[in-house]
Amino acid sequence: MCPFFKFSRYVTVKAFRESILTCLKGEPLEAVLAEMRQWPPRKVVSPLIGCLFNGDERIKWHAVSVLGAVVAALAETDREAARTIMRRLMWSLNDESGSIGWGAPETLAEIMAGHEGLAGEFGHILVAYMRPDGCYLELPALQRGLMWGMGRMAATRPGLLKGWDAPAHLLPYLDSEDREVRGLAARALGLLRVDAVRGRLASLKDDSAEFLLYDRGELATTTVGGLAGVALALLD
Repeated sequence: MCPFFKFSRYVTVKAFRESILTCLKGEPLEAVLAEMRQWPPRKVVSPLIGCLFNGDERIKWHAVSVLGAVVAALAETDREAARTIMRRLMWSLNDESGSIGWGAPETLAEIMAGHEGLAGEFGHILVAYMRPDGCYLELPALQRGLMWGMGRMAATRPGLLKGWDAPAHLLPYLDSEDREVRGLAARALGLLRVDAVRGRLASLKDDSAEFLLYDRGELATTTVGGLAGVALALLD
């Protein structure tokens, strides 16, 4: 059991945050989620958002997954509280916020993957982050999270993404200089079954650029070409 569940209500903030970090380092993801769900959502949201900045990839991605589950569950009993968290994540991506919003695009997508109502309310904003005429995210590091989020939503809410013309806005990212961005864009387009990009995906099959992909609780090395090949197979 994660250490912080043993503490009394008088546990210090520092100890509470450290115990969350310890929990997020665990595996498998299902065990981490089971432990974190035992704590009131409002107690863990802020510390989890702080973990999105962590340099340890496992901690960061487990925080994304846990936040997705926690906020989606919260939305079932208190939709407005869940909306407030969504707005907090979006605000972190705003230039006026003074922060960079690390982990925010992928966390927004993870939450919406788990809750249809929130996806209907906020999904168009995630698409707008791809658009130069929208709320375009310029930093490649943020675009990586956005492309991962597009893939997460494509696997769970493809109809919504297509309704907001997401495939057309994804296309330019196939030409990104960032390996992770173009690889994840290919993955998302395959999951959306966009047959019109078959030729473009084929041209990426020999792209051997590697990066870490988080999928279903696991981190594994993949390549742009490998993801393009998987995307092509989904079109057959």
